[in-house]
Amino acid sequence: MSPALVPLAASATTEHRPLIITLFAVFVAATLGITVWAGRQTKNASDFYAGGRQFTAFQNGLAVSGDYMSAASFLGIAGAIALFGYDGFLYSIGFLVAWLVALLLVAEPLRNSGRYTMGDVLAYRMRQRPVRTAAGASTIVVSIFYLLAQMAGAGVLVSLLLGITTDAGKILIVALVGVLMIVYVTIGGMKGTTWVQMVKAVLLIAGAILMTFLVLLKFHFNVSDLLGTAAEKSGKGSAFLEPGLKYGVNGTSKLDFISLGIALVLGTAGLPHILIRFYTVPTAKAARKSVNWAIGIIGAFYLMTIALGFGAAALVGPAAIKAQNPAGNTAAPQLAEYLGGGVGTTGGATLLAVISAVAFATILAVVAGLTLASSSSFAHDIYANVIRKGKATEKEEMGAARWATVFIGAIAIVLGAFARDMNVAGLVALAFAVAASANLPTILYSLFWKRFTTQGALWSIYGGLFSSVFLVLFSPVVSGNPKTSMFKGVDFHWFPLENPGLISIPLGFLLGWIGSLLSKEEPDAGKYAELEVKSLTGVGAH
Repeated sequence: MSPALVPLAASATTEHRPLIITLFAVFVAATLGITVWAGRQTKNASDFYAGGRQFTAFQNGLAVSGDYMSAASFLGIAGAIALFGYDGFLYSIGFLVAWLVALLLVAEPLRNSGRYTMGDVLAYRMRQRPVRTAAGASTIVVSIFYLLAQMAGAGVLVSLLLGITTDAGKILIVALVGVLMIVYVTIGGMKGTTWVQMVKAVLLIAGAILMTFLVLLKFHFNVSDLLGTAAEKSGKGSAFLEPGLKYGVNGTSKLDFISLGIALVLGTAGLPHILIRFYTVPTAKAARKSVNWAIGIIGAFYLMTIALGFGAAALVGPAAIKAQNPAGNTAAPQLAEYLGGGVGTTGGATLLAVISAVAFATILAVVAGLTLASSSSFAHDIYANVIRKGKATEKEEMGAARWATVFIGAIAIVLGAFARDMNVAGLVALAFAVAASANLPTILYSLFWKRFTTQGALWSIYGGLFSSVFLVLFSPVVSGNPKTSMFKGVDFHWFPLENPGLISIPLGFLLGWIGSLLSKEEPDAGKYAELEVKSLTGVGAH
């Protein structure tokens, strides 16, 4: 067997395992140290939920980048490009274009209109209790599905590096990630989470720059040679560099691409852990600038995924990548090992360990952000404003948020243990589809449509939530595909698409419109006028 075909787990030999474990321990210890330091500065609810609104536009832009560039971005996109060429790179384009929607429609009005959560914006001109309950439920569902994807990614990554093959060992890794994320959020709150995300973003960009430089160096900085070699090694020839390898086989796959594209582009502006980042800056202008910074940083990263993905195809080869992980999730670590000197070398093991530790830090930062979003929504929307009817003190609310973090973390650990062998891409797609189906229509209608009512908001949130989850349950993501389905060996799917966005997103908008028109409730024109002035000018914003 050639060195390129030696599995990653086999290459992480006993002599190099201490180095790998040491680097992982250093990364975890450093991020825990940052969290404890930030936790000492968390004095009140504003500190816990919004970091005291003290972060600059650049700092928040870095943190937003760190929050957004998840395991799916680093591991998943590199793998998708390595296996599917041009069609894999379409993920990068979709993730990046999504930020234009967030910048143009959501960032500034949301920062002006809310205080800590999405529920604040909706409740401004609607009946508080039902709307906050719906917003809290949607936030928690999206966050948990996104959490599962990250934790499953962590399980795959660490298991391969440490040579863990037993189910008990994989479950232990998932539990470790869950415990770490609970510690990050309960101790550090938004301040700790933001600093961890900033550090992680710098490390990830630095790692990507280093690997991009080394890949281009191998091909004497000739991108044409890189692409040509990747196409040759792929076994697909010129088709590897053209559309249609993954999303052009038949009519259904083309519809799936449209559905996925809609979910990616619209889902970002409805993701709870991204939305709450707009509240950590002092002004709406800073929120807008932070999105500009994020677009620049994320854009540069996704540009480098061309070198990472096509470099993995050219240097490691699709056969070796699939042998290690059929979904291609280990393409970037395998490429790092090759660039460091190859299998069995100290340089290869060192670069592999560094890049994998950065990927692990990526996962930890994202799960912390997701957990904070869902626990904040529970404590602020459901506990403080629904259960306690606005009578809870800041101390009680923060206590509820910390207990919610433990509870949500426990759920994520249990479900993550079951999800350790599931299709990670399906879980990520579900989170984006739910966010775009339930959250985005309600936010846009609340901000920009005078006739929108409480009934419209409830129909939109619950309709988008249930339709997207329902369609995915009966899609090939869950059953019917013996290689990639969550439940193998059974087939109860009838919905042909892997992503429900094509159906559930328009349905979420339609239900919000119909629900408002059929509502007997008379919209409060005065409240809408106040919200309009507040969202567009920032007058009276917290």
